[in-house]
Amino acid sequence: MPKTVVLSTRLAPEQEKRLQRKARQLGRPLSETGALLIEEGLRLDEFAFIDFRDSRIGRQAYIQGSTLAIWEVVWIARGYRNNIAKTAGHLRLPPLKVRAALNYAEAFAEEIGIAIAEHSAADFTSLSRMLPQAEVLSVSKRK
Repeated sequence: MPKTVVLSTRLAPEQEKRLQRKARQLGRPLSETGALLIEEGLRLDEFAFIDFRDSRIGRQAYIQGSTLAIWEVVWIARGYRNNIAKTAGHLRLPPLKVRAALNYAEAFAEEIGIAIAEHSAADFTSLSRMLPQAEVLSVSKRK
């Protein structure tokens, strides 16, 4: 585990209330929530077109203005051998946003790899519990 640094900070009373509320929402201690939000803020500053949102499986990085988590963009891009134009066309996203997702994934490869592995391990039964409208479709490959 990397060495951690204890940092003291001053918060206005309203900021403290908001941080406490977020900590309760996340089910995490106040200090851990503060550290998480600082890390996310740094990542937002370093990477274009990235947002962080709460999801059913916890906090995740998403592409701004979409419902796609970064790992989903990367997963689809891999199917197109990381061809940005084809991935962008498939997802109906600007190529710049696909490139942003791949840049983020490169910097946080372990985090994205874990998300993709968890997705790949899910079977249809577990997916249909989360997405009751899900259906299995058969698609034949065109020649």
